Amino acid sequence: MSSITSGGTPRSGQDLAGSQDAGRRPQVPGRDDRAGMRLTSLALLGHMLRSRSFYERVAFAAIVLAALAKLGRENQARSFARLAAWNKRQIERLERKAKDAITPSGS
Repeated sequence: MSSITSGGTPRSGQDLAGSQDAGRRPQVPGRDDRAGMRLTSLALLGHMLRSRSFYERVAFAAIVLAALAKLGRENQARSFARLAAWNKRQIERLERKAKDAITPSGS
């Protein structure tokens, strides 16, 4: 197997295989890459903590979450009240049915 290089000279298959392995590092992140990523993350965190807009967004998010939690509790209380009212009506209906079954209606 041979191919033509950019200079126009033919290369053998052995040359091609050797050139692919030579000078190429595996793309596995090493200690230096991880340390660089950590430093970048720390710098970004430091920038965010110094930013006024970051604190405004956090405060806004806290207010929204508190409002949503309150709405959820109110919704749950309404649902429970409806369930309790339905249960009361069912008990009253069953008591009437049992009372009608015990007492003869023709007397």
